[in-house]
Amino acid sequence: MSRLIIASNRLPVMIDRSEEGMTITPSAGGLATGLKSYHKGSDSVWIGWPGVMPKNKKEADEVSNLLKTEQCLPVFLNEDLITNYYDGFSNATLWPLFHYFTEFAEFNETFWEAYCKVNELFAEAIIANAEENDVVWVHDYQLLLLPNILREKRPDLTIGFFLHIPFPSYELIRILPWREEIVNGLLGADLIGFHTYDYARHFISSVKRLLGYDVDFNQIKLDGRQVFIDVFPMGIDYKKFETHALEIQTKPVQERSKEHQDIDRFLLSMPDRKLILSIDRLDYTKGIPQRLNAFRYFLEKHPEYREKVSLIMLTVPSRTDVEQYQNLKNEVDVLVGNINGEFGTLNWNPVIYFYRSVPFENLIELYSSADVALLTPLRDGMNLVAKEYLASKVNHKGVLILSEMAGASKELGEAIAVNPNNIHDTGDAIYKALTISETEREKAITTMQKRIKRYDIHKWASEFMTALHNTIEKQSEHHARKITTSIKSKIVNEFAKAESKVLFLDYDGTLQRFFANPQSAGPDEELYQLLDEVADQKNTTLVLVSGRDRETFNRWFGNRKYTLIAEHGAWLREVGKGWMERKPVHNEWKDNIMPVLESYVDRTPGSLIEEKTYSLVWHYRKADIELGVLRALDLVHDISNLIINQDLEILEGKKVIEIKVSGINKGMAASDFIHEKPAQFILAMGDDWTDEFLFKELPENAHTVKVGTENSAAKYYLNNYKEVRAFLSELVKS
Repeated sequence: MSRLIIASNRLPVMIDRSEEGMTITPSAGGLATGLKSYHKGSDSVWIGWPGVMPKNKKEADEVSNLLKTEQCLPVFLNEDLITNYYDGFSNATLWPLFHYFTEFAEFNETFWEAYCKVNELFAEAIIANAEENDVVWVHDYQLLLLPNILREKRPDLTIGFFLHIPFPSYELIRILPWREEIVNGLLGADLIGFHTYDYARHFISSVKRLLGYDVDFNQIKLDGRQVFIDVFPMGIDYKKFETHALEIQTKPVQERSKEHQDIDRFLLSMPDRKLILSIDRLDYTKGIPQRLNAFRYFLEKHPEYREKVSLIMLTVPSRTDVEQYQNLKNEVDVLVGNINGEFGTLNWNPVIYFYRSVPFENLIELYSSADVALLTPLRDGMNLVAKEYLASKVNHKGVLILSEMAGASKELGEAIAVNPNNIHDTGDAIYKALTISETEREKAITTMQKRIKRYDIHKWASEFMTALHNTIEKQSEHHARKITTSIKSKIVNEFAKAESKVLFLDYDGTLQRFFANPQSAGPDEELYQLLDEVADQKNTTLVLVSGRDRETFNRWFGNRKYTLIAEHGAWLREVGKGWMERKPVHNEWKDNIMPVLESYVDRTPGSLIEEKTYSLVWHYRKADIELGVLRALDLVHDISNLIINQDLEILEGKKVIEIKVSGINKGMAASDFIHEKPAQFILAMGDDWTDEFLFKELPENAHTVKVGTENSAAKYYLNNYKEVRAFLSELVKS
């Protein structure tokens, strides 16, 4: 049975060094705390950095032994790697860029090299501990390259990836000098998960625009396999927060912690006194200055709430040696001081400010006591604090104000949503939260509680793992027709024994890769040599059958010993003969269609028109991916109306729309050829849906091969043109 290996930058526990030796403490952070309970309850091992740099082998062994008790394995990083990989590329490049703070993003080659190195180190650690067919679940932006490294070194592994921060729009990711490497790194996974559909949509757009892969809904089609994209909004350990909140609420006053008693005294010191809670890591993505300014606006607009409402602001120190964070702390300190100086009294501070982390018990006390949670990040992958607050409100008396820029806002629609950049809107939301009726308040919070209780951290993790296993099953459906070693041997033996043989081979996508400019896709010397070897086989006829125009085909292959079928079967040229028109027809229809295509070229930069004898082709491979797809849909609609009651048809190929005379296709051309020249052995290979005519028209005993993993009438499939060339090489060697 396969085992689960979790990989993330940080482990769910940290190793601390002291005079007494090494000790284990729980890690802070949403991923570590959220996934720890799932990890403990499953047969998994967690690989990551333990937070300490051993001085020698003895210390390294001590750390490893301690971590074994927690089902963890270490990846040791030196100070230089931590500086350049973690503080550098992860947090000075990816973090600001992915959160839309491009002005803070640093593009440093040394950072990038360290990032690549650490991802390789993680791969080595996983491979050293992974058994055959194990499942690897990679987490977050520090390890974006890891899935593809594992895919190349251990293709037997099932690989899932989850991103815990936003994935930015294409317009932002394209700024990154190493954008293709990052996107390719993720595509090594079988399943890629995001918190929201917006993040998934941005990633898919980047894949299409940067790499040009075809995408079918949530499936990205690569050479030989498919990558699935899905949305899994991360949950929390709801029961843990609910249970602790109930315990704290039912404790006698004298048994409560000092901090909880202080809160009780504060609330009892004046009738109707309210607490607003703000909890964040001190980070520029969290919108803390904007939040303070919104609270100031609220106090200015509603003076009746002065001395009745306080904002408890808990900010956890973060990256204290980074200039942007130092500047942010100074700004927050000044704002807190100004608000308290302007509105405070001897008995009341508007803002109660803590710059530190607090123990879990105190955190639950704050959640339980707060009347309102004010969580307004400028950009946030999920924001688990919002869910933790809701889970802790066991008395159902609480209101959540949540930024619409947080991933959690997609789930928590009953919260009061705000644009965190709109100071007045956020200030008015505070007033609304304090004046909302008890009925509305309880209805909203209980609805949200039911939802996040149902979809907790365990449900989130199990849903992802189920989807990952389903992904593998979907991929294996195609592998039933894959040309295996035994199938290949059977075909090769039949080819060797047959007294007469004919091979029908498509060109683009089958023998040669696709190019942005179709005219650049001419044969290379390796292909010429291979095709010559095939054509030289005894009693063998090689037929290249393509949608290409006859002039181009003649220029590429006119002096070779191949039979050529061009323009989907409109023209035939046998070895040593001239071109023969298979079905003479009239072409007056082009005069009506050409102006329509020209208008689409004018409105779609990068597209072009190709005219063939019996068809007109609109190419959009060089156009903007999404615009090209949109225009193609419109074009098909417009042309369909024009060709009613005409002997014309529309072919939708890979980045092409072709309008052609009906009754001319590769299948009919091949069928006529076989009728004139029967053969014992027939092989047909093609990648496009236009090749389906070929597969369907050939006799039952023909070997038909689809290039690619799409559904097909062909009996078998190969992944790409490289596998086709390798297969043909084995044929001629026989």
